[in-house]
Amino acid sequence: MRENLHRFFRAARGAGVHVSPAESIDAMRAVAKVGFEERGILRDTLLLTLAKSEDEKKSLGACFDLFFSQPEPSQPKDADNENGAANENQALGNQGAQPAGGQSQNLGPLAQMLLAQDTAQIAAAIANAASAAGLSDIRYFTQRGLFSSRILEQMGIARLNDDLDALTAANPALAERLTAATDALRESVRDRVSQALLLFGREEAENLRNEILRNAPLGRIEPRQIEEMRALIRQMARRLRERFSKPRKRQRRGHLDVRRTLRKNAAWGSVPFITAWKRKHRDKPKIVALCDVSGSVARVSDFFLLLIHSLHEVVSDVRSFAFSGHLIEVSDILESKSADEAMHDIMGKVGFGSSDYGSSFADFERQWMESVTPQTTVIVLGDARSNNLDPGADIIKRISERSKRLVWLNPEGRMTWGWGDSEMPRYATFCNLVRQCATAQQLERAVSDIVSAYQ
Repeated sequence: MRENLHRFFRAARGAGVHVSPAESIDAMRAVAKVGFEERGILRDTLLLTLAKSEDEKKSLGACFDLFFSQPEPSQPKDADNENGAANENQALGNQGAQPAGGQSQNLGPLAQMLLAQDTAQIAAAIANAASAAGLSDIRYFTQRGLFSSRILEQMGIARLNDDLDALTAANPALAERLTAATDALRESVRDRVSQALLLFGREEAENLRNEILRNAPLGRIEPRQIEEMRALIRQMARRLRERFSKPRKRQRRGHLDVRRTLRKNAAWGSVPFITAWKRKHRDKPKIVALCDVSGSVARVSDFFLLLIHSLHEVVSDVRSFAFSGHLIEVSDILESKSADEAMHDIMGKVGFGSSDYGSSFADFERQWMESVTPQTTVIVLGDARSNNLDPGADIIKRISERSKRLVWLNPEGRMTWGWGDSEMPRYATFCNLVRQCATAQQLERAVSDIVSAYQ
C-alpha cells in the first residue's frame, strides 16, 4: 500500500493538488494510524492532510474515487448459459479432471483462469501485471496500445494464443468460449489503461494543451478555448508575480554596507553585532495601457488587459484605456467586474468600431495626459492601421517625451508593418520598444521585459 500511496500522490499532483514531500509524509503517518480497511475513513484522512482549499478538496476527492475504484473485469459476450458455465468451471477447478475431451490439463494458467471466470482472480492478475508493466508511467494517450500490450504480455498472452490455436482444432466449442473470454480480458485491460491515463497523464495532457495555446494566435482563439486561455493568462500572471516579487523582498533589505557595519561595531572589536545595509529605492512600475479594441485586435486586448490587471502585487498603478473610434478609461470596469462582463461592457461602449488612432490619441492628450509622468511606462497595443486617417504621430511623440518608456505591442507580423494603411514605421520612431505580440507566449515575454526594467 505504500507504493500505492506514492502513486496516489503523483496522481493528486496531476489533478492540480500541491503535495509537498512533507505533506506526503504527514499523510502516510495519518494513514498508518487509521489503516486501509475503511475506505471512507481513508478518504477523509487524505482530504484532511493534503487538501488546502475547497477546490483542492474537490479535485482530491475525485482523484481518490478514480484511483481506488477498480474496473470490474468484462464478462464474455458469447458465454454459454449459466448452468453449462458452472459445470465447466467446476470441472476445471478439480485437478485430474479432464472435461472437454481432456484438453484442460494442457492449458496454461491464464486460459484456465479465464475459463473459470473468477472475476476476483482476474482483477488481481490485471493489477499485478499493470504494476509489473509500470502502468503509472503512462503520460500520453498515444501510449495506450503500448501499455495494453505490456500488461497482456505480463499475464501470458503468448501462451494463451498457443492454447487457442490448439483448442480450435481439438475442441471448437471450448475454443469459442476461450476466445470470448480473451476478448473480455483485452477490454478489461483497455479500461484499466484508460483509468491510469486519466490519473497519471492529466498533468502532461494539460501541459501539452497549454503549450499549444501559448503558441496559438490570440486573434484566432475559438470561443470554446476562451476560458482555457484566460486560465492560462492567470497562470502567467501568477508566475510573473512570483518571479518579480522575490527580488523586491531582497531589495527592501538591500546589500551589506561593510564600512558602516565595521564603524558601528568598533566598540566590540568590529564583531558585527549590528549590521548596516545599503538600500536603493526602487519604484514599482506605473503603467498606462492604451488598447485598440476594434474588430481585428479586440481578442488580443482582452487577454492583455487581464494579464496587466492580474499583476497587482508587482505593478503599483495601472490605468487602462480602450479605443477604436474614440478613447475611454476602463480601469474601474476591469477592477469591478469579471473578465466576461468587463469585456462585454467595454465592447458595448467602444468595441468593434473602425480604428481612428489620431482621434483616440487626441482624446487621451486632452483628458488624461497628466497621468503620464517620468515614472510611467506607456504601452500601446494595436495594429497601427489608421484607415488612412490622421495617425496622430505628433501626439505619440509628446507622450514619449513625457514618459519613462513608450512600448508598442503589435499583433500583426513584422512583414506587414508599413503596408497598406499601417503607420507602424512612423510610430516606431518614437517608441523605446516595439514588439510583435500575437501569441500568449509573446505577450508574457513582452510584459516580463517591461516589468524587469524596474528591477
